[in-house]
Amino acid sequence: MLDREGAVPLYHQIYLQLRDEILSGQRAYGSAMPTEQELAQFYDVSRITARRVLNDLADQHYVERRRRVGTRVIFKSPAKPIEANLEQAYDSLIAFGEGTSVHVMLVEEVAAPARVATSLRIAPGTPVIRSVRVRHLDDENVSIGYIVSYVPVDLKDFVTKEKLSGAPILKVLDAAGYHPHRAEQTINAVLADGEMVGMLDVAGNSAMLRITRTVFDAQDRPFLLTYAHYRADRFHIRMDLHEPGMG
Repeated sequence: MLDREGAVPLYHQIYLQLRDEILSGQRAYGSAMPTEQELAQFYDVSRITARRVLNDLADQHYVERRRRVGTRVIFKSPAKPIEANLEQAYDSLIAFGEGTSVHVMLVEEVAAPARVATSLRIAPGTPVIRSVRVRHLDDENVSIGYIVSYVPVDLKDFVTKEKLSGAPILKVLDAAGYHPHRAEQTINAVLADGEMVGMLDVAGNSAMLRITRTVFDAQDRPFLLTYAHYRADRFHIRMDLHEPGMG
């Protein structure tokens, strides 16, 4: 989503989006990047703008560009993934969802963008269900979170505005028989832009904390992709760390 009337140039907005996808692992090391033509068509910009985006990514050593080969991701995160207990994380997510209120903005069927298709292991353009929710603090009526989720189109009967208004999406899917077995999650800092600026009543380019989470079933099939954006002035993540063997 681009802010075509904002002060930040379009090429830099696209650069930041692609950079964040690389940093979060959505575009893995060695994976192919879109061509200039594909970027231009997807974002509705000129080939010159698309070329500048890819060149800037190459200049910052996120990608490598080769003639007749294309552009590939060369960034490897130096951080080793932290393993955590899924059951405890699940309980924490459910408690957080039940301790706040949510306004379901929309639930719609859309064609899966490339980054969503990669995470859900489907072909780009495959129909998926997209939901958009805004989360509020109950006691202050302040908007703190802008959450966008995607599930396979097969789950459209379960992911509805009515059901999402009554329970967190993980709980809705669990009740429908889609039980989380494992999840991959990344946390990074981004700038508020596009629709989330108005939804959260924040200034454009203000600091946001984004949590990207892909949830898998027991057969290691991804069935939920969520981008949760939280106001940095209203939300933080706390982890209690223990020695191995402690409770």
